[in-house]
Amino acid sequence: MNAPTSIQIINGSDGKPAFVVIPYAQYVAQHPDSDLIPHEVVSRIVDGETPIRAWREYLDLTQDEVAKRLGISQPAFAQQEAVTKPRKVTREKIAAVFGIKADQLDL
Repeated sequence: MNAPTSIQIINGSDGKPAFVVIPYAQYVAQHPDSDLIPHEVVSRIVDGETPIRAWREYLDLTQDEVAKRLGISQPAFAQQEAVTKPRKVTREKIAAVFGIKADQLDL
């Protein structure tokens, strides 16, 4: 799957790459403390949203953007997002698109 990326490279004054900016969720997934879930996500889940929707909104993604990255239609993703306890394979695919661990969708 060739998912669009939101990684940015910032060049220094010499024109050469100096910094890399990655989405926070991707950063968290790449570090030992990556089992942490942002407060905003937890709050949305407590307020009744599914973990997938809470993460999608936290990452400021639309259903259409996620669906395109998954290679499915927006209505198909909307159904997956509404499921309280999605299948493991589904969680893994969506987590990969979000740049997080699948366990972070299993609440």
